[in-house]
Amino acid sequence: MQLKNLFSLEGKNAVITGGAGLLGQKHAEAIAEMGGNPILLDINEEKSNYIAKNISKKFGINSKGYKTDITNPKAIRITRDKILNKYGKINILINNAANNPKVEKVDNKPNNEWTMLENFPLDSWNQDIAVGLTGAFLCSQILGQTMAENNEGVILNIASDLGVIAPDQRIYKDSNQPQDSQPKKPITYSVVKSGLIGLTKYLATYWSDQGIRANSISPGGIYTNQDQDFVNRLESLIPLGRMAHEDEYKAAIIFLISDASSYMTGANLIIDGGRTTW
Repeated sequence: MQLKNLFSLEGKNAVITGGAGLLGQKHAEAIAEMGGNPILLDINEEKSNYIAKNISKKFGINSKGYKTDITNPKAIRITRDKILNKYGKINILINNAANNPKVEKVDNKPNNEWTMLENFPLDSWNQDIAVGLTGAFLCSQILGQTMAENNEGVILNIASDLGVIAPDQRIYKDSNQPQDSQPKKPITYSVVKSGLIGLTKYLATYWSDQGIRANSISPGGIYTNQDQDFVNRLESLIPLGRMAHEDEYKAAIIFLISDASSYMTGANLIIDGGRTTW
């Protein structure tokens, strides 16, 4: 097979959880550009359908959004049946969905106390684990089984460089806040992303005899106009000296879900500008 054909997703149907998010949309664009049909699962039905329609029009493929609560097995099964009825087959699953907690302000002051390990709310722990880790497990269980029955499929879990190393909490430091209310990267982020790497290895060996490959990708931070002090601190930890551009992971996603990586499974591809090498 010619090299360019190894990267083709012509006729492939790819389910993306959290499809209406920043990375979800970028995954969908990459898949569509290579001829595949991105299927967006998200709790935001309006946004996922809007993205799917625009992608379909731009690339001439068949993309669609489905409102789905991936923490609910029944909801996933209902969506699975709708997808199979429309597309006939699922070839690819990208577990991309995650909670993205924001540090809110109270009386125009940052409310950071809840991000500290000592104060981290159990409800936040449960919600983050439910979406980021349990949701990936359920989608892999339900949609992965469908692919295994067809003896063909790829599962890609979107992890993070912070699933490989611990967050450097110094880059979040706010000199205007007292020590007991400093902003922190929440513990659930590390736990979820580390868990996804473990889930990847389990899936890679579990269905290997049924034609299923499973890999994960650990991207570094994407620049989205964050506070400049934060950006400067983070970039000082990265050998390439900058954060990623929002389109810089597209090629890696296509590699991991296409035949170009046909002899790769159970692996975690780190793309972080070199941060984890220091």
